[in-house]
Amino acid sequence: MSMIAVQDFAAKLRCCTENDFSDVTRIRAILRENPVDPQSIERYLVWDRQHYTRNLIEKTPLFELMAICWEVGQGSSIHNHKDQNCWMAAPIGRLVVQNYRVIRQDLNSGTCDLEPTDTIEMNAANPCAVDPAEPVHRVYNPAEFNGRAVTLHVYSRPYDSCMVYDDQKHKCGEIKLSYTSEYGLAHK
Repeated sequence: MSMIAVQDFAAKLRCCTENDFSDVTRIRAILRENPVDPQSIERYLVWDRQHYTRNLIEKTPLFELMAICWEVGQGSSIHNHKDQNCWMAAPIGRLVVQNYRVIRQDLNSGTCDLEPTDTIEMNAANPCAVDPAEPVHRVYNPAEFNGRAVTLHVYSRPYDSCMVYDDQKHKCGEIKLSYTSEYGLAHK
């Protein structure tokens, strides 16, 4: 299967309707059938040794497309996507997605109980979709994979906050999200 430039991939997403973004299998098929050429995303990649980076490529009222850069050993918090669908592909490297089931959540007290469910390896041949029924998950680049990784994330609507969870302390709360770079320009 031939690869396409990220700009062509974004153009395919711009042709999708609101119903397409409600259909988890539809967007996952677009990711699977249109692997993105890693060279085409280079201008969007910003790396940070302390934390993964969120680099905006495209944003419309229906979706946002972002490149997330993961150094060896970096991972996200356990989080959700504010009731938006999420799809991920790894044009560079490979990562692990650990999914969780929320057993109990009390936003007023900021407490929760989670249990891990399935684990998926994401790589160039295996894009993932977050299960809308159980959307809480964590993405990480295990040290044993021994390489940097980049994921492309498609969110069904842009959002600027999400819930994060600490399964050890049984705590949860909302955090604000920001971009490390937008459209290839790093923030100062």
